[in-house]
Amino acid sequence: MQGPIDSHCHLQSLTDDERKEALDAARERGVSGFLVPAIHFADADFLLEFCHQHDDVWCALGNHPHYAEEWQDGDQQRLRSLLSDPKAVAVGECGLDFFYDHSPREQQTRVMREQWELAIELGLPVVVHNRESNNAMLDIVRNPEMADLTGDFHSFAGGLEMARELLDRGFYLGLSGMVTFRKADNVREVLPIAPRERLLVETDTPYLAPVPYRGKPNRPAFVVEILERVAQELGVPREDAIDLTNKNFFRLFAGAANG
Repeated sequence: MQGPIDSHCHLQSLTDDERKEALDAARERGVSGFLVPAIHFADADFLLEFCHQHDDVWCALGNHPHYAEEWQDGDQQRLRSLLSDPKAVAVGECGLDFFYDHSPREQQTRVMREQWELAIELGLPVVVHNRESNNAMLDIVRNPEMADLTGDFHSFAGGLEMARELLDRGFYLGLSGMVTFRKADNVREVLPIAPRERLLVETDTPYLAPVPYRGKPNRPAFVVEILERVAQELGVPREDAIDLTNKNFFRLFAGAANG
């Protein structure tokens, strides 16, 4: 049986040697797929080239809220063109981050909306970053213009109230290494109320390494520990959790099943 899919890993943040080592180590543990979301829109060409070198790697293309000020007029059109590549299966990583506020909030919101509108137009899911911005995020999600939006709220830590609303609206929740942290009840508490067909597992490499690797750089191989903790919390065998989350991945990121 195949192992879990890492639905969010920033392999572009690693050196060439680190990237090869990370993929080799993950595959050795049975990890069967990798989704690499862009951080800078300028990552796009590299990510597409990298993904075409590996049958089990796909990407999301977009612009992270930290770098919203890099987004320029015409980038939405350029992104539309790049997303025609079969290896690009989602828009992102995009969203809001009011914790670090590396870019002005108004600019973050504008850039996120432009990317979401494009995702709706193209029928693609979004990979969403949300930190300390729950209310602003939900205000936009509730807009009737966003009714057809779907996607993954990655590394979800928004608590029960937000989880319920997102799940009611058809979104998926990405569970990262935080699910293994002793004090992360705000992550684990959503598992009993979440439809199992809306759960994904991810590492967010190189961040948020799970127990027992905390304090070390995270790697896709560690998605195994995340998957095992999710299986434990759900009360299902490990193999069932793999089958479940992998099916969820290919349902949301349908392009990955085709290319």
